[in-house]
Amino acid sequence: MSRLMLGRTLERICKGVLLLCLLHFLIMMILYFDVYSQRFDIFSRFNNGRNGSRNNSSGAASGHHFYYYNLSRPNATSAPYLAAGEQLVPSSQPDNNHTPSPKPLPPCPENPPGLVGRLLIEFSSQMTMERVQKENPNVTEGGRYKPPDCRPRWKVAIIIPFRHRENHLKYWLHYLHPILRRQKIDYGIYIINQLGEDTFNRAKLLNVGYTEALKDAEYDCFIFSDVDLIPMDDRNLYHCYDQPRHFAIAMDKFGFRLPYAGYFGGVSGLSKKQFLKINGFPNEYWGWGGEDDDIYNRITLNGMKVSRPDVRIGRYRMIKHERDKHNEPNPQRFNKIQNTKNTMKKDGISSLTYKLVQVKKYPMYTNISVEIGKPPPRPIKG
Repeated sequence: MSRLMLGRTLERICKGVLLLCLLHFLIMMILYFDVYSQRFDIFSRFNNGRNGSRNNSSGAASGHHFYYYNLSRPNATSAPYLAAGEQLVPSSQPDNNHTPSPKPLPPCPENPPGLVGRLLIEFSSQMTMERVQKENPNVTEGGRYKPPDCRPRWKVAIIIPFRHRENHLKYWLHYLHPILRRQKIDYGIYIINQLGEDTFNRAKLLNVGYTEALKDAEYDCFIFSDVDLIPMDDRNLYHCYDQPRHFAIAMDKFGFRLPYAGYFGGVSGLSKKQFLKINGFPNEYWGWGGEDDDIYNRITLNGMKVSRPDVRIGRYRMIKHERDKHNEPNPQRFNKIQNTKNTMKKDGISSLTYKLVQVKKYPMYTNISVEIGKPPPRPIKG
């Protein structure tokens, strides 16, 4: 009797297991066909979208709208899962030829996050152009650089008046290229080399640099820098501002103080609009001194004000050197400064003349060699 009941119990258990297996099989089949039907529906829409793209003209004529879904993109969304009111834009190209347009770059931040702040500047170690080039692999021919991850507000030409300062130039490039790259600036470096041994004319060379840089690219900001001045803080941002900018306000040779209120020397910047408003820089300051004060006068006489960085940020170190030959102090500079109002409309970028001799693009800068003439004979005293 006990054996009979045990057999019936086992029989019931086996039937239960069999029923559970059958139920599991039915559930799996239902899920399988449900998923398969969804995949089939998606690919049907995909093919309809492709056909609709190929037959867009006939579809438009019949009043039907066909949409194209690029399901190969990560996180792509097909039509059944779009929120109410959303639409996908029809494509005029098949999927296999469609290349998504690159996203526009965001604007560069006003205060780039990679800035270091106060810098240690020294000129005791030997500097070579090979070292400078190795340190700046992302700078392209002619000393050009553009940040790859954002869109700069300004396109900046940095212009350096130059003659016989090759050693200073190596240090300038060594320090400035990394600073400018950290500042996320779209820039080019232009060395304006005055040929010959006649009297040096800094302001006229700056006018030449402005003119020649615009032949190379559509710059809208111009920074004019002496080759022996290195900024000691990379938060001193080399771009243009609402007002003409004086960057080098605290040089070590002046005890890190502004020598006088109207000083505009060393490193300055103007937008293209500001530069043209003052008719550029004077061409008739031959020799050392005076042209910076004339430029300051031009700015104030045209209703603009000079902007400056904080004195703790606008610090500069100067490479020590002897005064250049044929760049002696200009004895006429004081009389000329007093006459800026009368001379600025006729003496400037509008009256610039020079002879372009050579333009050569080096890996770290563009060299522009020019002949700018000689100073007029000085009046005989008495």
